[in-house]
Amino acid sequence: EAGYQTETPCDGYKGAYINEIAARVQAEAESDGVDLTALAHQDQGLNDDGEPLGEADTEVREEFRKRAVPMMFDEIQKSMKDFRVNFDVWFHENSLYADGKVDAAIEELKSRGDIFDKDGATWFESTKHGDDKDRVIIKSNGEFAYFAADIAYYWDKRHRAENSADVAIYMLGADHHGYIGRMMAMCEAFGDKPGENMQILIGQLVNVMKDGKAVRMSKRAGNVVTIDDLTDAIGVDASRYSLARTDYNSPVDIDLNLLSSHSNENPVYYVQYAHARSCNVDRNAAAAGITYEGADVSLLDTVADGEVLAALAQWPSLLREAGDLRAPHRVAHYLEDLAATYHKWYNVERVVPMELTDPEARGEQADAIRIAKAPEPARAAARLKLNDAVKTVIAEGLDLLGVTAPDKM
Repeated sequence: EAGYQTETPCDGYKGAYINEIAARVQAEAESDGVDLTALAHQDQGLNDDGEPLGEADTEVREEFRKRAVPMMFDEIQKSMKDFRVNFDVWFHENSLYADGKVDAAIEELKSRGDIFDKDGATWFESTKHGDDKDRVIIKSNGEFAYFAADIAYYWDKRHRAENSADVAIYMLGADHHGYIGRMMAMCEAFGDKPGENMQILIGQLVNVMKDGKAVRMSKRAGNVVTIDDLTDAIGVDASRYSLARTDYNSPVDIDLNLLSSHSNENPVYYVQYAHARSCNVDRNAAAAGITYEGADVSLLDTVADGEVLAALAQWPSLLREAGDLRAPHRVAHYLEDLAATYHKWYNVERVVPMELTDPEARGEQADAIRIAKAPEPARAAARLKLNDAVKTVIAEGLDLLGVTAPDKM
């Protein structure tokens, strides 16, 4: 709204940060000697119907756009970097039009016999490829439909000289189911395999809860919770983990009270604490002079040892499955199961032997107690190896989810 003091439209994007950007744009323009307000209100002239010609409107919008877009982009990139999301390629949609890629992609479809003209508009004959109706690409007024950029971007992604992709994976919002048909039709029209070269995932909405109620934390973004709000409230680790542990097909409920608590009910705390514990075992073992030397892994023969070994054995196949199914939540749930098994093992067995009192060393349970609490050197060294295997897997799993593995908590 540069230069115009107008109300946000009822379906407009409300949020104080829009006003912040507008103020920054005006300040930057003024320092460059451009008065956006004056530009907006200059005499625009009238057409034959007595309506403004709109030249100043176009000019002020262009002035505003060329300053605001880089500012917004900087904000997005900073938010992503802070959230530990690093993209190799940042892509501007308008470059597809500027570089002629939209025209080239439409020509490609035309050469394949999938473009026709009707009612003054240009259409993609998507029904030939399973869509429920054909789609307009260029409207009768000469404007491109949104879908034109989607076509060009997919073609570019598959065939550009650098960073071309065999597989294009799209994550669409919960209300975009209706878009899948035309996207897959376009994939097939280019000679690719729908579901293989193009894969579309539908993400559900995220509900942020506090004290059992939905919250609106943001003063800047109106009724929207931004990723920055979430990380300010519970930190990057808990934010990333809570989003990663829910299947993207399901709505995500984020409980702020739970995720900021130091309790076993908080899944990120529970998993990170297992890693911190395993590091503490290492420190205590080092202080007691216990190393891997002389380890006899055949002595990992107790019930608790067996449960940890069984959990660890599942890791390679689970990882492969999570990747194949695009299901990172499986990694999180596995880590929680491994942490539970490890905490149980930790509470029963020791790596560093403790001195047993006389009554503990006698009676029926004497052997079991001695094995659990006062392992001989070969067993203690083997247990250290088991401890460190858990430490490695938890650190690897958390790293894949972009979550830190602290060595002390």
